[in-house]
This record gives sequence, C-alpha cells and structure tokens, in this order.
Amino acid sequence: MGSESVFNSNGDSSKNFNKVVKEIFDLFEIFVGAIIIVTIAVAFLFRTVGVDGRSMTHTLQHKDRLIISSFCYQPTVGDIVVLNLPDRFEMPIIKRIIANEGQTINITNNGDVYVDDVKLKEDYIHDKTLKKNYNSYPVKVPKGCVFVMGDNRMGSTDSRDIGCVNKNNIVGKAILRILPFSSFGTL
Repeated sequence: MGSESVFNSNGDSSKNFNKVVKEIFDLFEIFVGAIIIVTIAVAFLFRTVGVDGRSMTHTLQHKDRLIISSFCYQPTVGDIVVLNLPDRFEMPIIKRIIANEGQTINITNNGDVYVDDVKLKEDYIHDKTLKKNYNSYPVKVPKGCVFVMGDNRMGSTDSRDIGCVNKNNIVGKAILRILPFSSFGTL
C-alpha cells in the first residue's frame, strides 16, 4: 500500500507539472499573438512621426511625437495631417487642412481667412495670416486637393507658397500626441 500511495503522488506531480507547462505555453501563445497584432496595427494602421520645426506652434512643438493614421481616412477641414512632398521638401511636413476640394478660400488684407465666404474661427493661431505671393485670392481648391497651412502662420511654408496639395500626398491624420508625456493626448 505504501508504494501505491507514492505512485499516485508521483502521477499527480507529473500531471501538475504538465498542466503548468501547458499554461505557460498558452500564455506564451497569447503573448506572441498580441505582439503580432500590435505589430500589424502599427505597420498598417498607425505610424509614429516627429514634429521637426515650428510651423505648427502653438498647437504642436518641435520634437513632439505623434501617432498618425491613414486607415479609411478622408481629409476633413481642421485635420492636422502629415504630407509627403518629396519634390519640395526633404522630409514629410505637418500642416492643418484649411479647405477641401471644391471649396473657395480667401485671405483678406487684414489677415482674416474665409472658406466659402465664412470667416474661420481659428483659436489655434496667434498671428494674422498673410497672403504671400503664390496665389491670387480667392482660390478654388481643385478636385483631389486640399489647401493647408501651418498654425504658426508667420513661420510656415504651406499652400500660400506651394499651392494646393494633392490628397495622394497625405500620409495620414495626426490623432494622438505621445511625447512629451506632459502633453499626451488626442489632437
């Protein structure tokens, strides 16, 4: 009888060991699966970008880190977007969409911005908007394009300089500031 109880004890121990090993492997599979899902989401749905320069001050600061997404994105007035314009800039740039295709933008001599004859309420800017030399106003935004400007109107190269931007050049919409941590939040 004594040997029988030892045998049962060893059998239970072996079963417990196998159960623990199985649980560890199950957790490992879940962990690997989560890493794969996050990697796919980051690769195809989201990207991180850094702000380089001061054209979006005071909304964004130089060296802020952002998460952008292009998944099912349709450009909307007011969106902050990253643009890839390799024929004009060495790196992607970040701007705000002011007008969409078919809309008419006008900048008055006193620095007010109108879209379709409605004055924009732009709490995010601190300086008046200058017309610059590229466009004669009003400007109707062509099909497939957007009109973009930086929030730091005195320190931004944007559609006032380079004209309307093709929507195909939009890399994605800025959705979240992740750095610095003190400014973490949605945009």
